[in-house]
Amino acid sequence: MNMPDHKPFATATLRLARRVALPLAFPLLSLLGAPAAFALADTGKAELQAVQGRWADIHYGLPEKQREAAFAELAERAARAVAVEPEAAELRIWHAIVLSTWAGAKGGLGALGLVKEAKAELETALRLDPRALDGSAYTSLGSLYYQVPGWPLGFGDDAQAEKLLKQALAINPGGIDPNYFYGDFLSRQKRYAEARTALEKALAASDRPGRESADAGRRAEARRLLEQVVAKLAQGAQ
Repeated sequence: MNMPDHKPFATATLRLARRVALPLAFPLLSLLGAPAAFALADTGKAELQAVQGRWADIHYGLPEKQREAAFAELAERAARAVAVEPEAAELRIWHAIVLSTWAGAKGGLGALGLVKEAKAELETALRLDPRALDGSAYTSLGSLYYQVPGWPLGFGDDAQAEKLLKQALAINPGGIDPNYFYGDFLSRQKRYAEARTALEKALAASDRPGRESADAGRRAEARRLLEQVVAKLAQGAQ
């Protein structure tokens, strides 16, 4: 979520679709204007940690051909956790992350239904608590907006993506995920100098307790992308 602590799907089929602007907007809520955060129960916290850990195992550890079935199973578990605590933004964020990475493993236009479901979960999470998990709903939703095709196939919108990613960074300016996904977005926009700055911040981010596997995987992704961006800059791109 990234996005996301996840990298939502970006299949070749979907990247070919043209994106158009949509009017949807999520203004960054102030602390006074935000709804009261829901206190996650101990069982909910345990489920959240289990889903996060299993997601990292699948996304970074399993062979590509095994991921679709594994993510499908994990999505069912995440959905059950949401059903128990529907007011917990954290659980909805992670249900969305699992759905979107499942879509990436599934691939093709058939994955759009999963992505739309993920989008709805993230929108609900933002209404419940926009600052949950350091603004991860903004990160995950922003990453969906720049990777999903635009109308008539999907809801993709680069302007909305950048707005959401900047909102995530306003909450968590030093976080690995918001900086990585903003760097990825900027790279796709051919804004390579800005992308390099964001990716360097992602690599400098502090470790997250209990998220060692996910952080290691994300850093590897950030290093690979940074190498590509540096190469583009060496060729004279801006």
